[in-house]
Amino acid sequence: MTDGLNEDGGKSTIEPRQLAAIWTRISQKLRAELGEDVHNSWFVSIEADSLQNGTVFLSVPTKFLKSWISEHYRPRILGHWKKEREEIQAVEVVMRTPKAHLPTASQADDETVRPVARTQTTVPPAIAVSGEYSDETSLASPLDPRLTFQSFRTGQSNGLAHAAAMQVAGAAATDSIQFNPFYVHAAVGRGKTHLLQSIAAHIERGTVGRNVLYLTAERFRHRFVAALKADRALVFKDQLRGIDVLVIDDMQFLQGRATQQEFCHTLNSLLDSCRQVVVASDRPPADLDGLDERVRSRLAGGLTVEIGAPEHDLRVEILKVRAEAAARKYPSFQVPDEILDAIAAQVKTNGRDLEGVFNRLLAQNQFGKAPITLDLVEKTVRGHVRPEEPRRIRIEDIQRAVAQHFNVSKSDLLSARRNRSIVRPRQIAMYLSKHMTPRSLPEIGRRFGGRDHTTVLHAVRKIEELIAADMTVARDVDALKRYFEDGG
Repeated sequence: MTDGLNEDGGKSTIEPRQLAAIWTRISQKLRAELGEDVHNSWFVSIEADSLQNGTVFLSVPTKFLKSWISEHYRPRILGHWKKEREEIQAVEVVMRTPKAHLPTASQADDETVRPVARTQTTVPPAIAVSGEYSDETSLASPLDPRLTFQSFRTGQSNGLAHAAAMQVAGAAATDSIQFNPFYVHAAVGRGKTHLLQSIAAHIERGTVGRNVLYLTAERFRHRFVAALKADRALVFKDQLRGIDVLVIDDMQFLQGRATQQEFCHTLNSLLDSCRQVVVASDRPPADLDGLDERVRSRLAGGLTVEIGAPEHDLRVEILKVRAEAAARKYPSFQVPDEILDAIAAQVKTNGRDLEGVFNRLLAQNQFGKAPITLDLVEKTVRGHVRPEEPRRIRIEDIQRAVAQHFNVSKSDLLSARRNRSIVRPRQIAMYLSKHMTPRSLPEIGRRFGGRDHTTVLHAVRKIEELIAADMTVARDVDALKRYFEDGG
């Protein structure tokens, strides 16, 4: 038997074994060019099926893999095949017939599983999980039916986040995406989860013709690890990339190198294909220390909005809604406006503390028969709410303050310049970052232009020496510390 084409230009007579051997060589070259991680993510499941009329047919197990390989790597693969066989002019990526234990994405899509009663959520077929690795019927995290746009109260502190969330949730499938990704960050109890679940609930009702997946970061990690253990990671990938809107809550808890890498691939795929991504965390993207730099950069590329502490009027509004709901259940429970105003004046941090204080007062009134007075409010607040913690200082805040103090630019502090007028402010900024933030030396070095932790340690020790020996440096450092102690 000879290699090449038949006389009629039809199917090649190359043996399958030889075709597989060529692909093995090419695959190894791709591993060397692109790296182990990329190779393992995209190329290990590819098989060389046939050579017909100058076209090599490569097969993959999922629709997503077929699309991704075709769009991103086909020219590179074709170049390698041409070096191996002169007659090859094209490469086609096709879906292969799945093995019995691993259904294709389309089969998985068809195997819609009804959600269990405790989740009370409807999961679109594209994200339903079927197969032996699934110990739960829904890939999605459950939604709380109380957390909707109708129950969300707005004010100056959360108005922008609410307006952007409404725009994201109300967009039609044919609309161009305006904010992508949409990233919300805030301290605990300020409404991040409420806002994200409102988006998911609004879309899930089907009024805009899109499917949505709401996941906590921990749930994402759990499902991905389960899929890896069951050798069904490709099905998991295909399901995630088949949705229109991905909503990820508590991004700060996304841990594990493999999990972060998979999330990065998913994020890139969805954004590149104009699918909406919504993320919430307790800090801005730049402060997600344990997260890969590529993910932080991509998350920061859309609209980032912070929800601040609720202002007094918003706190009163939240309490009024809660009081009206309690009065419907307990007709004897009536709270004067001055009591609500007193609670709002003393509980300033977040909505959860407001809820906790209110529930305590309600229980004391209904079960302990205690009248709700200003004294009772004060006693309840003291026993329930911790003293307000000082504002968390960020490395970026320190860099900005030091740059202003010394009349240099922030980019100078991060640069490689060695001028004395730049080196000393940079060392002071590193010193303050070490003593006024919980960040590690390697993390501080990374925030200062990718410097080594030994450089940061040298800067800290140098400033400590100068504070004792140089009054000018001591006054500069003291002035910057007072700036932050006074609220920055």
